[in-house]
Amino acid sequence: MTPWRLEIYDELGSTSDLCLERAHAGEAAGLGVLARRQVRGRGSRGRDWQDPGGNLAFSVLLRPEGEGTWPAGLWPFIASLAFYDALAPWIPDPACLRLKWPNDVLLDGRKAAGILIESGGDSARRWVVIGFGANLRAAPPIPGRDLACVAEYGPPPAPEIVAQGICDGLDRWMAVCAGAGFAPIRQAWLERAHPLGTRLVVRGESGQVEGSFEGLDAQGMLLLRCADGTRRISAGEILLLDRGAMAPPAGGGTAAAT
Repeated sequence: MTPWRLEIYDELGSTSDLCLERAHAGEAAGLGVLARRQVRGRGSRGRDWQDPGGNLAFSVLLRPEGEGTWPAGLWPFIASLAFYDALAPWIPDPACLRLKWPNDVLLDGRKAAGILIESGGDSARRWVVIGFGANLRAAPPIPGRDLACVAEYGPPPAPEIVAQGICDGLDRWMAVCAGAGFAPIRQAWLERAHPLGTRLVVRGESGQVEGSFEGLDAQGMLLLRCADGTRRISAGEILLLDRGAMAPPAGGGTAAAT
């Protein structure tokens, strides 16, 4: 189990920036930094993460042990599962809550939470900083984006409760991965994601491609069925074309989607 140490601040520029600073200074694994308000939050692809206050702004510092034991590609799935499990108790209808590859959490097809993962160091002192942002009390108004918040579905949890749930979930899913590898992580992620067959657009540096979601390969790449066959996607911005096709989570270990 990770020796978690939670630090709570009324206001910070960026929780991830503080974790990065502490990582470079030699801080041990298990640091968690929570800000009640974050004024310079960072999202994926260089976007700002807007925080009106009362939402979740939380980052953790981990130090993977053993060269090759924790490939960088595993962290989005481990972090997403921990995030999903921390938010699920506050959503009355589990069919509303879904994961989107590689690191978003959706409510009825609208983004409610996201993850930013940064890593570095050498083989002796590797570090991973994972930032978790969630709209708990309010979704910031951003032109052109339809965002969701947990408060639309019932009383929102305190950020501290969600942060502790994330830490518990990280311990749980890291233990699963350490014991059995990526296969059960992949299966659990698929069970919490939008259904197979969901129409997606993938935007990348070379343009965009449209297709139907076919799952994940053994390395966690997204499988997209296109007119010219199935493509393996390693990076890109994913947009859902049919947000309404949110089916209940698959049971009995049946993969339901990404």
